[in-house]
Amino acid sequence: MALERVKKAILFTRLVAYGFRVSVSILRRAVSVKFAALTTRTLTPPTDHSEVKNVVVVGAAFAGYFAARILAASLPRDGRYRVVVIEPNTHFNFTWVLPRFSVVGGHEHKAFIPYTPAFFAQGPKDVVRWVRDRVTSVRKGSVVLRSGDEIPYEFLIIATGSTVANGLPSRLGVETREEGMGVLKAMQARIKAANRVVIAGGGAAGVELATDAKNQYPDKSVTLVHSRQAVMHRFGPGLQKDAMDALQRLGVDVILGERVDSGSADGKFIALGSGRKVECDCFVGRVADIQMLAGQINCTGQRPASRLIAELAPDAIAPSGHIRVKPTLQIDDESLPNVFVCGDVADTKDTNPNSRIAGRQAEIAADNVVLAATGKEPSYTYSPGWGDGVIKLTLGLDRSTTHFWDGESELLFSHQEADLALMCGRAWAGVSAKPFEDTGMYSS
Repeated sequence: MALERVKKAILFTRLVAYGFRVSVSILRRAVSVKFAALTTRTLTPPTDHSEVKNVVVVGAAFAGYFAARILAASLPRDGRYRVVVIEPNTHFNFTWVLPRFSVVGGHEHKAFIPYTPAFFAQGPKDVVRWVRDRVTSVRKGSVVLRSGDEIPYEFLIIATGSTVANGLPSRLGVETREEGMGVLKAMQARIKAANRVVIAGGGAAGVELATDAKNQYPDKSVTLVHSRQAVMHRFGPGLQKDAMDALQRLGVDVILGERVDSGSADGKFIALGSGRKVECDCFVGRVADIQMLAGQINCTGQRPASRLIAELAPDAIAPSGHIRVKPTLQIDDESLPNVFVCGDVADTKDTNPNSRIAGRQAEIAADNVVLAATGKEPSYTYSPGWGDGVIKLTLGLDRSTTHFWDGESELLFSHQEADLALMCGRAWAGVSAKPFEDTGMYSS
């Protein structure tokens, strides 16, 4: 017991030191950008547009959006570089709150944050070109868009993130704010109308959705099915216990060591891999391949969105589907030294991909592009850090747990949550948007 207390004390000290280093890094970057703005004269772009070189960023979720911001502020201010952001969504999707807004109504609009030029205010005016479109293929030196347009690049950052087969509660599977709000409202209505709901997958999204649903509708039957022997199995035993205790306290039925056979749904039951049947009377989720018969919500994980690179450099795709990268976050392909990868799609061996990790990778990728743009070798390197793996897990509508784990010892901090919308207001402010004022699509 005494040894464990010592380990926790050491872990807490490391946590404080980690927070201090992060704060210093943020301050140093802010000072550097301000100094550059004050001491570097911004030149007029060349009149010959063919002389302007594009740094193309594909995807504007956490990694891509923040990489573009760093590029806009840090690229040479001689007018010869332009940041081109290509993003199919009309709004930034704050995915962390999707499980909550799949259950609780009246807040779904807060998950869609408008992209705004104010986010790039540290860079020269008009350094960013925003393209609302989808990249359909990547070539050496250019990307092709769904519209048929082709955009050349001097440097390319791939930040396409991850996808899920069945949409909510992890992703939406649509591109506009209005469609996304409709998907969330439909999910809310289906859960409200259900009597017996089955949720497949005991990771963060599954646990959060199950505890929220049971907390919101205590008279409903909510069943969580997980293929492992513990929920939250990728985290420390303390968090596993906290999550299981919350599920049991709320009355969620938890079935471990089983998989759901989604095709078996008949409107009354759904079968598990062992043959066991669970009562289930409504389907909630995307219905492209399954009729709306049984209440299954699939929370069984995400897949890296690496198709674009798989076509260009198939040998750079890991068995997991991630894109292999060098420590500099350049793609692990010697023929593509000007292509960088960051975020969920990068094969960086992070055990708990999240926005903090995406942001740190965005810094490394963007800073290395700036080095390359100024004729220097990319030298900043990325390696997973234990402090980036912190997770805040909601365990019902009014409680959450923050978890730190270094693989041996763990720290758990319980919180009472008064705001049903969680951290939406902070998220809006963090990307230079006024909560909760929708200004529409990006417009310079």
